[in-house]
Amino acid sequence: MTEATTISTPRSADRGAPESGYGSKNYRNYILGTLLIVYIFNFIDRTIINILTEPIKESFGVEDWQMGLLGGPAFAILYTFVGIPIARFSEKHHRVWIIAGSVFLWSLMTVLCGFALSFLALFIFRIGVSIGEAGCSPPANSLIADYFIPAERSTAVSVYALGIPLGGMVAYVFGGYIVGNLDGPIVGAMLESWNWTWAAQALDWQNIEGWRIAFVVVGVPGIIVAAIVKLTIAEPPRGYTDPLEMQNREQVGFREVLRILSQKPAYWHVTMGVTVASFVNYGVGQFFVSFLIRTHELSIFDASVKIAMALALMAAIGTYMSGYLADRYAKRFPKALALIPMFALIGVIPMHVTGYLAESLWVAVPLMMVGQMLLYTYLCPLYAVPSGVVDSRMRATAVAVTLFIVNLLGYGLGPPLIGGLSTILNATFLSGLDPTLTLAACKASNLAAAAQSACDSANADGLRWSMVLFKCLYLWAVFHFYMASRTIQRDMGR
Repeated sequence: MTEATTISTPRSADRGAPESGYGSKNYRNYILGTLLIVYIFNFIDRTIINILTEPIKESFGVEDWQMGLLGGPAFAILYTFVGIPIARFSEKHHRVWIIAGSVFLWSLMTVLCGFALSFLALFIFRIGVSIGEAGCSPPANSLIADYFIPAERSTAVSVYALGIPLGGMVAYVFGGYIVGNLDGPIVGAMLESWNWTWAAQALDWQNIEGWRIAFVVVGVPGIIVAAIVKLTIAEPPRGYTDPLEMQNREQVGFREVLRILSQKPAYWHVTMGVTVASFVNYGVGQFFVSFLIRTHELSIFDASVKIAMALALMAAIGTYMSGYLADRYAKRFPKALALIPMFALIGVIPMHVTGYLAESLWVAVPLMMVGQMLLYTYLCPLYAVPSGVVDSRMRATAVAVTLFIVNLLGYGLGPPLIGGLSTILNATFLSGLDPTLTLAACKASNLAAAAQSACDSANADGLRWSMVLFKCLYLWAVFHFYMASRTIQRDMGR
């Protein structure tokens, strides 16, 4: 189904707005489910690098700060700068085509990451992934706003935002399984089948590194998803769920969008709150599996599949519940979109800090699970507020401006800064344990047992304390969500 004219929904003459969203309830649920799958693949391909940090670091012989560049700026810079032009384009053109093309591009680039023969090549392919993913959320959120009436949007947006924790969970499962079980039956059968292809003539599949296979395995299905999007999602009339007096108004320029947003203080405080939370979350997330490997001596399989997956499930619960509660209690608590993440982030700090410092996983994991559920309540306002403070002519642009700020500052700076801090603290702890050792010396393969123990200890403690210090920055985000709560009811017209 590709023609929007095949679906009709009755309007209420007295309200001047549709009684329900565009299309039947079942079809709207299908659209939301499909966009959720798209966003899951978006975050699978985006976060797979987090699980593969240690093997990639070993393969190319790089430091934490370089992996931080790969996980942050390599993705964030063009993702942010390309996002706004794509959003402006989607305000006037076919949004479904844009989403389908974007899914195809980032999936192809993810596959190519598995073929990178140098750190620079991998860096370039990651940039390609970012360009593709920039075309996902702005048009997707614009579609959601046209399919769902305002009273249902926070829930719908929170379902879409589930793609972040669920995508991370799938990435942890597949990445961890493939790298941790390269010689297992599933991966073995896959490699054996590939030996019959032309590519096997040029590459030694039997000795290929697991992280390369992981990129290919998570990238290929996205190409199929791109076809499903194009063939089954209808482009709805733009602004369908807005009041009739808002229909068919002239498009506005980018400066006008910024002018309107400048009059919405709640929007800017929510954006800054989400930016700070993302700065911490992306930075810590880049090295979380590494933290479990270094501090608790887990295998990459146990760290990603058993623990990180459990945390991702809790994050999914928090993401959905924040939107559901915001819609359910919108009339009674119109400030809920700002107050829910504000109170939740206050609770995250002691949970995560205590969990990271705990020596026992039996103590650490339950604390981190509760903290993860509270943390991801910030995702619903990330999309619901930008879509709610403007009308249909500006929604994709408003979301793109938000993502520009959040990803440039949060994603772009979080991973490299925590990687740099980890490297500095690593060297500091190392000099305290053995002044004769350096980070370069720790790379030697013939270290004495005492020297190797000092290197491992400093490597673990440097990363652990970097993560603890970063988590304390959530207090900054709490301030912005509190400030947003003061005007959010007025700015969103509730």
